[in-house]
Amino acid sequence: MKFAIITHVIHGKELGNYFGYEPYVREMNLWIKNVSEVLLVAPLHSTPKSPIQEFYQHEKITFVPVANFDISSFKNALHSLMVMPSIVWKMYKTMKNADHIHLRCPGNIGLLGCLVQILFPAKPKTAKYAGNWDLSAKQPLSYRIQKWILSNTFLTKNMQVLVYGEWENSTKNIKPFFTASYFEKDKIEVKPRELKGKISFLFAGTLSNGKQPLYAIKLVEELYKNGNAIQLTLYGEGNERAMLEHYISENKLENVIFLKGNQNQEVIKKAYLENHFVVLPSLSEGWPKVVAEGMFWGCLPIASKVSCVPNMLENGNRGLLLDLKLNQDVQNIQSILNDNNLYQDKVNKAIQWSRQYTMDVFEAEIKLLLKS
Repeated sequence: MKFAIITHVIHGKELGNYFGYEPYVREMNLWIKNVSEVLLVAPLHSTPKSPIQEFYQHEKITFVPVANFDISSFKNALHSLMVMPSIVWKMYKTMKNADHIHLRCPGNIGLLGCLVQILFPAKPKTAKYAGNWDLSAKQPLSYRIQKWILSNTFLTKNMQVLVYGEWENSTKNIKPFFTASYFEKDKIEVKPRELKGKISFLFAGTLSNGKQPLYAIKLVEELYKNGNAIQLTLYGEGNERAMLEHYISENKLENVIFLKGNQNQEVIKKAYLENHFVVLPSLSEGWPKVVAEGMFWGCLPIASKVSCVPNMLENGNRGLLLDLKLNQDVQNIQSILNDNNLYQDKVNKAIQWSRQYTMDVFEAEIKLLLKS
């Protein structure tokens, strides 16, 4: 089977091997495990591999490089109009040559892929919508267009669209799905930590406005001011790092807040095992892997009410949902810090739920999708 992947994920090349964002590539390696050839349409940059990137595991990958573009400004929009015809033509030729078409959405490349796939109604197709599928959510126009095309069974034929969470009034091609990080063999016995001594929080993700790392810092800062022995470690890089460093310095939080930068999966796994809470005050998510991973290792999630997060946390029974109102959120966290039995109960429920979703189950589901 020739398996075509259309994605906006930026790739690199090292010693003849292609690499990309580690969680995405780790998943794609399961998709391509049982196909004879991979046709990969994506942006290709000459940047060196970082700790949060991983190599594809396949012997026959035909890479079709396309320009990365956006329409965030008038200048960028003009550039986009110039490069789009070439991208569309490359997509068309790749899809024509493929036995199965796989789209990664949302994204600008994904949007063009949604349009081009209409020309191949008979070919088996899958799409992974890795963002928030909530149709009522405020999102960019390009995201809404992708949702509309993917769920329109007149335009989009012979495709299964994988989305996070279960949503009412979905068309028949929309399939609730999940993402996994660990295999059955990775499971070790995990017990909830005791809420005694120093209470530790972690944040793992891009240091950007969308992920709101500053809000996570302010939560811990207020809890610290309330007399709690507490700390927060942030893993990740982004354009807000300098601002966060300044805030930490200005508010004399150097002994409470720690920035560790990008780290590999093993370092993050160790952090989940050692910390009490993982904090994700994000403004938008698809399937927040840091929430699922934290739950898997007994690190209780404190997360905003976006996408399928309320379902993952069973409306707070398996974690704590943020209202993104600082005083209220601090009070709610404090109530858990004051009740070790409540904390332990939530952690046990989180572990039990998250360990249903392993890479083994994920791989079996993918095989069924490729056969159908």
